[in-house]
Amino acid sequence: MKNNLNIVFLGLSITSSWGNGHATTFRGLIRELHKNGHNVTFLERDVPWYASNRDLKDFSYCNTILYSDQDELREQHSEMIRTADLVIVGSYVPEGVAVGHFVVETAEGITAFYDIDTPVTLAKIEKNDFEYLHPDLIPMYHIYLSFTGGPTLKRLEEQYGSPMARPFYCSFDPELYFPEEQEKQWDLGYLGTYSTDRQPPLTKLMLHAAERFQKGRFVVAGPQYPADIEWPSNVERIEHLPPSEHRKFYNSQRFTMNITRDDMIRAGYSPSVRLFEAAACNTPIISDYWEGIESIFEPGKEILISKSGEETVGYLTEISEEKRQQIAASAREKVLAFHTAAHRAKELETYYSEATAFSRMIQE
Repeated sequence: MKNNLNIVFLGLSITSSWGNGHATTFRGLIRELHKNGHNVTFLERDVPWYASNRDLKDFSYCNTILYSDQDELREQHSEMIRTADLVIVGSYVPEGVAVGHFVVETAEGITAFYDIDTPVTLAKIEKNDFEYLHPDLIPMYHIYLSFTGGPTLKRLEEQYGSPMARPFYCSFDPELYFPEEQEKQWDLGYLGTYSTDRQPPLTKLMLHAAERFQKGRFVVAGPQYPADIEWPSNVERIEHLPPSEHRKFYNSQRFTMNITRDDMIRAGYSPSVRLFEAAACNTPIISDYWEGIESIFEPGKEILISKSGEETVGYLTEISEEKRQQIAASAREKVLAFHTAAHRAKELETYYSEATAFSRMIQE
C-alpha cells in the first residue's frame, strides 16, 4: 500500500455535530489518517441547519470543502474524485444516490460506502425508501464499511451483492475523551438526539427510574425533544451539548445511560459511539440489551444491562463505589485496546489494501 493515499470523503457533516453523530466520528478517523501520512479531503453539502451550528475549530488535518449542489460537485470536484486513491461516500449524504453514482462512475481508485446507520439504511431499502442509497449501488462500491457487524455483513454480500462488506464500528479519540476530576452533578445522564423509537425505552429505563428514585439527580442532553414531554422534576434538560463539552458531561455523572434505536436492536452488533466515549471517560454504562453487545463489553463486568426502571434504580443505589469504579476501569481498558480512532484508521488501510488486491485479481 502507498504510504500517502489521497482520500476523499463525501459525508453528512464534519463541520457541525448539531443533531448528528457523524461529525465527531469523521473528525477522529480523519485526524488519525492524517497522522498516518495520508492526504484527506472532506466534501460536505452546505445546508442551513449545519451552517448555523458549525463547531469544528481545527481544520489542519484535512481539506474541508463545502459545495452547494450536485452541479457544483460535478463541475468543480470531478478531477479530485477521479484521481483519488480512495473515495468514501457516507450515509445520509443529501442526494446520496446521485452522489454515489457520480463517484462510482468517475473514480478510478477504490470506492467505499461508509454506513454509520446500517440497520436504518437496510430498513429504509426494504421499504423502497432510497433516500441516500439504492440497492443497485451496493455492488458498485468496492467496499461496504458497516457500522454493524455480525450477520448483517453476510446479508450485505449475499443478498445485496457487496463485493466486500466489512465491520467498521464507530470510535473515539483518546485525546478528547478521558477521565478527569469533576464534581458528580448527576447520578445518571443520557446524551442523544430525540427519536421516536428511542423515547419509549428512555422513558422506561431512565425516566421511570427518576420517578422511583426521587433523591437521584438525572439529566438528558440533546436537541429536538418535543415540548409536550413531561420530564420528572429531578431530570435536568440540556438542549444541545457540543462535542467540546462531552468529556466534562460524562465525567460529571456517576453512571451514564445508553439507549439503542429499534433498527439497530433488530440487527444487533451495532455499538453507539456514545458507548465508547463514555467508557473512555471512565463512566460506567447502563444499557438496554441487543444481540452482540457481549462482543463489545462483558455484561456485569464492563457494562450493566437494564430491562426496567426498577433495575436501573438498583444499579444506582446498590452498587458500591468500589464496584462502580471497577466496571468503569474495565470498560475503559477495553475501548482503549480496540475502539480508538487510530484502530479504525488502521482497519481502513487494511480494507483498502484488500480491495485493491481483489480489484487487480478481477482485472487480470
